[in-house]
Amino acid sequence: MTAPDYPPQNPDQPPPPPYGGQQQYAAQPQYLGQQYGGQQYGGQQYGAPQGYAGQPMPGTPAYAQYAQPQGPIGQIRPNGLTILLFFVTLGIWGLIYYYQVHEEMKKHSGEGVGGVIALVLAIFVGIVNPYLLSHEVGQLYERRGQEKPVSAITGLWFFPGILILVGPFIWFIQTNNALNEYWESLGARRQ
Repeated sequence: MTAPDYPPQNPDQPPPPPYGGQQQYAAQPQYLGQQYGGQQYGGQQYGAPQGYAGQPMPGTPAYAQYAQPQGPIGQIRPNGLTILLFFVTLGIWGLIYYYQVHEEMKKHSGEGVGGVIALVLAIFVGIVNPYLLSHEVGQLYERRGQEKPVSAITGLWFFPGILILVGPFIWFIQTNNALNEYWESLGARRQ
């Protein structure tokens, strides 16, 4: 038995299988001259896998693995105006806000509780809605493969944050800004 001839004369040719037999693993073979991760090894440069004729293989965008059907884009709501409407209507605008944003997110992503369930929760178990809203806004980002700017933990600004009086304002501004930025990234415009 003779030892394989390394490096092969033509770097585009794969090396022969060890000991003249078949390869014993199903992993993609690594050929000399092929690049992986930008590491220098044995005098060869290794980086991204190469396709035919040394051309780089096309990459897949990070969000493509999370691709889901997208419905209509939601509305951008200014923080100051929404807070003002909440106080002027003695909290009724808060119920409308929960209904609208949850309904928009449900129509857009096909996931989430939707407006009716969010409204029922706001009326009967209102304390869960800040956590739920922040969680669903974070999920919009996560489905696109992006880092979540808010999550259910952000709801802690609402309660027990209400004990420091400004907590609910911090929660609302963080969550509403994240939702507005998401809609803007899809082409929504501020009014």
